[in-house]
Amino acid sequence: MSENTESSWLQFATDRPRLTVWAMVVATLALVALAALPSVWPERFGLLNPLTIDTDPENMLSSDEPVRVFHDDMKEQFSLYDMVVVGVVNESNPDGVFNVGSLRRIYELTEYASTLRWPDPDNPGRQEGVVEEDMLALSRVDNIEQEGVGSVRFSWLMPEPPDTRNQALAILERAQRIPLFDNTLVSADGKAVALYLPLTSKDMSYRVREALLDKVAGWKDTGDQVYITGLPVAEDTFGVQMFYQMAISAPLAMLVIFLVMWWFFRHVRLITSAMIVAMVAAASTMALLVISGSTVHIMSSMIPVFIMPIAVLDAVHILSEFFDRYPLHRDRHRAIREVMGILFKPMLFTTLTTMAGFASLALTPIPPVQVFGIFIAIGVFLAWLCTVTFIPAYIMLMPERRLTGFGHAAGDPDQDTVMGRWLRRLGEGVVSHARAVLVVTMVVVVAAGYGISLIRINDNPVKWFEPEHPIRVADRVLNEHFGGTYMAYLALVPEGDNAAQDNQIFKRPEVLRYIARLQQRLGETGVVGKSNSVADLVKTVHRELLGGDAGAFRIPDSPAAVAQTLLTYQNGHRPQDLWHFVTPDYRRASIWVQLTSGDNRDMSRVVQALDDFIAANPPPASIQARWFGLNYINVVWQEKMVSGMAMALFGSFVVVLLLMALLFRSLLWGLLCMIPLTVTIGAIYGLIGIVGKNYDMPVAVLSALSLGLAVDYAIHFLARTRATQAETGSWRRSVAPMFGEPARAITRNAIVLGVGFLPLLAAPLVPYQTVGVFIAAILLTAGLSTLLILPALVTLLQRWLFPGARRAAPNPQNQEEGVQ
Repeated sequence: MSENTESSWLQFATDRPRLTVWAMVVATLALVALAALPSVWPERFGLLNPLTIDTDPENMLSSDEPVRVFHDDMKEQFSLYDMVVVGVVNESNPDGVFNVGSLRRIYELTEYASTLRWPDPDNPGRQEGVVEEDMLALSRVDNIEQEGVGSVRFSWLMPEPPDTRNQALAILERAQRIPLFDNTLVSADGKAVALYLPLTSKDMSYRVREALLDKVAGWKDTGDQVYITGLPVAEDTFGVQMFYQMAISAPLAMLVIFLVMWWFFRHVRLITSAMIVAMVAAASTMALLVISGSTVHIMSSMIPVFIMPIAVLDAVHILSEFFDRYPLHRDRHRAIREVMGILFKPMLFTTLTTMAGFASLALTPIPPVQVFGIFIAIGVFLAWLCTVTFIPAYIMLMPERRLTGFGHAAGDPDQDTVMGRWLRRLGEGVVSHARAVLVVTMVVVVAAGYGISLIRINDNPVKWFEPEHPIRVADRVLNEHFGGTYMAYLALVPEGDNAAQDNQIFKRPEVLRYIARLQQRLGETGVVGKSNSVADLVKTVHRELLGGDAGAFRIPDSPAAVAQTLLTYQNGHRPQDLWHFVTPDYRRASIWVQLTSGDNRDMSRVVQALDDFIAANPPPASIQARWFGLNYINVVWQEKMVSGMAMALFGSFVVVLLLMALLFRSLLWGLLCMIPLTVTIGAIYGLIGIVGKNYDMPVAVLSALSLGLAVDYAIHFLARTRATQAETGSWRRSVAPMFGEPARAITRNAIVLGVGFLPLLAAPLVPYQTVGVFIAAILLTAGLSTLLILPALVTLLQRWLFPGARRAAPNPQNQEEGVQ
């Protein structure tokens, strides 16, 4: 942008401040209205895009992603649903939950759960909620036992609550004889019982959970503890709570930023201008998001958290410079024009680099991340536009008398403040010990490299909550008692050209024995606590057909005998359960795999164990094994995010480097500008590896924030360094003024924003805590690395950086003269 354009822009804002302010207000209100009207008045504005909220992590993958297409197809073929897991645990009774009182309450809870259905607003006449016929509970499943050789009797496992202790214990004994129920419905020690509630849609899980908690609210003195967990519950609950959290955390963070800025500038009206810019930028960006028809996802819900600190960055630089310059002139018009003349170009380029960092997220294969990056980039531009127009106009609208006392009392930018003394000493120390500073920097880089090598890529939606959150507690307790509450599914399907030729594969004894061996291998991983398949059903019925002898718990020797067990099973009360494990043509089968951990790395370990088993033990038929289910989908999108983020980070790094070379018209200066950024990113991510923090979704996204913000301070420092050196003719004589106002502006900025986002640590949702910690760490580290590394590098490289300048003699007298 030319200087004439910059000058005319500023002149318009300062000459027509009211028009400038009203233009911003009207534009913002218009955007917010266009975004809100379709939701509050759909009959009149139905053609516009209403607000759409989607908290499903499954949608981190596009709808046509092969793994999602296969997942949806298999769920339909095997009539599978996402499930809420309800556990009832009794540690105080000697018989655990298998006492008369506990089983009566469990029976009543099951009956109540079966009624949890509500009208579907999108499909009149249909209901959504719990799928009653597929519930798994003691009173909803069959007991399978022999009724003489060659005959099997099916009866409800708990048709009604027991009346005596013996009846209660008999239910436990019968349940533990059936592999499908043992360690799934009932725990090995009898202390716990589980209910599995399939849902028509997993976004009903929060509503179901709340209804169940209301139902058991009066159980406190019974000894029975109710725990509700499962991935659908965790994901849906997070989706509900994140909007409450946004409504609390973002304003609280802005309040702290306001207070810290007041501590620095002591002028409420001027500080308010920065707050207005932040709110306008955030509101306008979210309005544009809704108007565009983009869904508000878990990622996009955090846009205001990112936009607000970035929006304040340039405002703090302007206010800091104005704070130092206004007392020299006592003329707001002259002071603001000088300030904008100095800062306009650095602010423009920091905006472009930040936009490049976030826009690079469009390179990732994750649609919500793409939307997040694009709209953050838009928000950054809006923040810059408001900053360079609104703040000068705002200042011009203030009466001159309102600025009385603003700035340093004596009009001396180098007044003897704590910050001033500290920065002056810092400048002296860095320049005097430049080599030592760079040696320490190299040590940090080496340590960071080691830490980065330790990073573990992992995520788990249940761990998005604090350790003592009821969902996390339920997760720990139930996975201690049962085979696992995390469901993954393995589909066994015909392979290649044989898909149309092989018929009734899963009636063949050798295939079923292979499945049993495969299940055994998965159980040896230490993560899989239980698995169920058609092979387990066949072995159970075969045992009862042969009189209930334990030695008959095996796969029959002929397809005809297998077919008899399957036909017998269909005589029970729940014949449809068979089709959860095999298709009616017996050409496809599924294995239910229960994991005790929802961590992606544990799911990956199970996947690897399966791959190793199949490589060493080829299946007896032409079948292939393919994973599906929420646990597996989480692994896939996380892997895509990591690879996509690496590509985006590299791409944006190159773009930012080119912008820096363009800004300074020098590749050397451009490379110099990238060094604090590189050290900051390395240090932060090295620390992540050293402390053992998982590289999860929030941490991955913060890499873009690191790149976008860490370079800002370097741009301001180097741009001012070149201007100051041109005035003084020597880097040594430039050190003192550089560690005056420019260093103060950088320090104020880092402190304001770093401290301002620490309130996010109080959030009950871990991703918000992560964002708070790392935003603070990124800003503070970037500011510190800029003030330490860049002056040290400039000191050692000054003959190449300022080839036409006279270099001050490096004797004590000259050095003292240069830094005073």
